[in-house]
Amino acid sequence: MQEKPDLNKMLLPDLREYAASLNIKGISTLRKPDLLRLINEKLSGGDSSGKKIQLSPEPEVKDNFIIEETSEKESPDNNNDRNSRRKKIEHQENASENDVPSVDLKKHETPPVIPVPQEQKSPVQPAPEASKQQGDNFPAHNKFRKDFKNGSDFTFKKKKPWQRDNYAPVNKNRDQQPNNQQQNNHQQNNQQKMQQNKYPKDEILLPLDPIDDLPEDTIVAVENNQEINTAPVVSNEPVVQERPFNPNQQQHQQPRQEKPAPFFELDGIVTAEGVLELVPEGFGFLRSSDYNYLNSPDDVYVSQSQVKMFGLKTGDTVECTIRPPKDGEKYFTSVKIVNVNGLEAEKIRDRIPFDFLTPLFPIKKFNLTGHPEETLTSRVIDLFSPIGKGQRGLIVAQPKTGKTVILKELANAIAYNHPEVYLIILLVDERPEEVTDMQRSVRAEVISSTFDEPADKHVKIANIVLEKAKRMVECGHDVVILLDSITRLARAYNTVAPASGKVLSGGVESNALQKPKRFFGAARQIENGGSLTIIATALIDTGSKMDEVIFEEFKGTGNMELQLDRKLSNKRVYPAIDIVASSTRRDDLLVAKDVLQRVWIMRTHLADMNPLEAMEFLQERMRFTKTNEEFLMTMNS
Repeated sequence: MQEKPDLNKMLLPDLREYAASLNIKGISTLRKPDLLRLINEKLSGGDSSGKKIQLSPEPEVKDNFIIEETSEKESPDNNNDRNSRRKKIEHQENASENDVPSVDLKKHETPPVIPVPQEQKSPVQPAPEASKQQGDNFPAHNKFRKDFKNGSDFTFKKKKPWQRDNYAPVNKNRDQQPNNQQQNNHQQNNQQKMQQNKYPKDEILLPLDPIDDLPEDTIVAVENNQEINTAPVVSNEPVVQERPFNPNQQQHQQPRQEKPAPFFELDGIVTAEGVLELVPEGFGFLRSSDYNYLNSPDDVYVSQSQVKMFGLKTGDTVECTIRPPKDGEKYFTSVKIVNVNGLEAEKIRDRIPFDFLTPLFPIKKFNLTGHPEETLTSRVIDLFSPIGKGQRGLIVAQPKTGKTVILKELANAIAYNHPEVYLIILLVDERPEEVTDMQRSVRAEVISSTFDEPADKHVKIANIVLEKAKRMVECGHDVVILLDSITRLARAYNTVAPASGKVLSGGVESNALQKPKRFFGAARQIENGGSLTIIATALIDTGSKMDEVIFEEFKGTGNMELQLDRKLSNKRVYPAIDIVASSTRRDDLLVAKDVLQRVWIMRTHLADMNPLEAMEFLQERMRFTKTNEEFLMTMNS
């Protein structure tokens, strides 16, 4: 009788050949435990050729990925599935224990490690060491990949939380086992758990495919939980080499870096311009005239270092390149100062402050005639009350005498005949419709604060307009400010002024008129420099004692005065100018001598008439002449 070979020591290919010699069919897809059971049945006299072996259920594989539930939490269905799998494992274990001869576990506790060459690293790292019996009893540990011989890539999956623990095989006959065997199993399970705890449970990965077709040396290494020595396989298909997986380095592995977003350099592309307003902390913001130099979303931040480097002050008109705000920033930021007040930034540090400039009488006259929109009003003002660069003029008017129309005509004449002059129209406590009409009919910068806004806003706008004009004069520019009206501006200063205890008649604070007088007194002609011209309107005969006190404070401060008469406007005689009461100080510096002599003769003739008769006389004579020179030439006839 033929001697029975030691089946446990035989490899899977030898077992298949031996099974074929015994006429056992359907062995090409069987695993080693199932094959051992069939051979033992055959040798014991049973007929296994026609039996169908129930294989272990394999997870559904689709496109190299195991289809699993995405829910982290266990449901009752999941518990039932897990219990069914446990039962199948127990059944296979019992079958293998009953049919297969016992194997000495001590031989496989520390199996020899197959050396792996340094150049060829295994793409698969072994799971924590376990006994051969445990590896045989758990089919899930033997499902590594498909077609390893063809060079296919490993595909791994992360275990679900309920899959992380390696459950020990359940033996239904555990109560019948001796205590020594229970203790050995308990110690063995503890060693396995200690070795498994070396790696985080989230990083325990299971391969997908079975290893039925693996090489013999690989099968031995897998069964003994050893490292696999995979030599390069020659195949017609291209082999994609992947970085070997090492669970020891899993914790230190950096996440995959996404493709960085394209970077665009935006600094210095956009240029901004505005009026600088410094704060007590030392830095400042560029305010926009579109928002009347108040806080707005278009403000540009100017750092303290830039302010100190170029000696910037409140009111400087700064042009700079900007960058968009970064995370946590609210404003656009100045990158580079291009110019200040129309000059190079390097020349601004050496400028002389406005208070130290030498003021002079106006010597350059504004030409108010000769433009397409010329009217009789501009001709009368140009003849009897000439305006020069640096003039401090006051238009004294009663309500509804047409003072706003006169300011509009003056602005159009200066803008047309003197484009080198920077013209600003400041409307304080004005009607909103008047503001819109002024913006649409005048080619000038209109800064307004209507009567429905608080008094502190009137004051703030007036201050920044005055500072802007001073900074431009320091740089040699000619600036004209048309203010309507200085009486309402003085009211606003009186409202915001702190109570000092000293109150003048009409409820005016003693210190309230200091700032509006400072505003009006800033007008001057600078020696060898620019000029600041301010033409303001003052209200009289309004029935308010405060307005009379304000007018008396400004009455002697101007060097040009234009009186309007309510009687003329009531009769719709325009311009409603009181010619006899209107004049300019030191007009001999502005007008030629021959023209000045003829004007004096005209004044002598008109002094005997009342304001209405004098204006009607001028209208009849000037209507038939085109220029003032032609009108003066007709005086001889």
